[in-house]
Amino acid sequence: MKLKTTLEQWLTLLEVDKAGSIQAAAQRLHKSHTTLLYAIRKLEDQIGVPLVRIQGRRAVLTEEGKALLRRATPMLEQARGLEDIALQLSQDVESDITVTIDHLCDRQWLYGPLAEFMASNKGTSVHIRETSLSGTQSAVTEQEADIAIINLPVTNHLAEAFGTVTMIPVVAAQHTLAHREQVCMEDLLVETQIVIRDLGVNEAQVKQDVGWLKAQRRITVDNFDHAITAVQAGLGFCRLPEHMLAELEKKHFDNLSQSSQPLVRLPLEGGSQYQVPLHITLPKARLTGSAAKALYRCLLADSQKRMDDSLAGT
Repeated sequence: MKLKTTLEQWLTLLEVDKAGSIQAAAQRLHKSHTTLLYAIRKLEDQIGVPLVRIQGRRAVLTEEGKALLRRATPMLEQARGLEDIALQLSQDVESDITVTIDHLCDRQWLYGPLAEFMASNKGTSVHIRETSLSGTQSAVTEQEADIAIINLPVTNHLAEAFGTVTMIPVVAAQHTLAHREQVCMEDLLVETQIVIRDLGVNEAQVKQDVGWLKAQRRITVDNFDHAITAVQAGLGFCRLPEHMLAELEKKHFDNLSQSSQPLVRLPLEGGSQYQVPLHITLPKARLTGSAAKALYRCLLADSQKRMDDSLAGT
């Protein structure tokens, strides 16, 4: 079916509405007043609806014109987006990139810079996958990601410092250890420990363990979301990233979480906290595409700002 109107005609109507007069719109579009007036009248003839009326020196859209322009505007935006995508493809910019993020990482360290990237890279979709333990390493060694946020650098892969996560042992307020002034390793031996499963292993791999795991009984879960729920239920103790714990505490004290008490930080002798350095790497190295490199630069710049702010605050 042949269309009666063109995108150029609707764009002209949009510019007239924005400028408030045909003369001003003509200047913005680098066309003559007569050309624009003819284009508007032709569009009206084609669809059989009055679109613009002249009031003094102003050009005002009719109610019909406003209604049609509301529906035409998304179409114009899609057309612009289509051209942006075509431009990126012509410049060999990837249409899809994959980012893996270790489960210890503060998600805001990714999503803040990602918002900046998405605003200027409209033709690229981003797939985000959370990893843990051996899964974090295999995302790099198997080149499953274009960008990987990892803990320790992987052998033969360059990496940049990305941040540091502090791990804190916690229990629920109703747990037997919650009100002790001091907790030692022997106290933990007889308690239930909540640990995160290594989701990266397959039949050919050996499960990777990290940290103190000597409790006589464990509850093993897939991620920290489950671990937090288990701790809140009073089932045992767990080490949580401090940024997750801080968010839980903020929600509680902002009265956004009325159903549960804040978690209690254990005064564990010799182990009240430890730190895990995080890094960022490009698993595909020189084969990394331009979109992935652009997002990588955004992430690194934000990381550097965080580190500078941290040093300035000390």
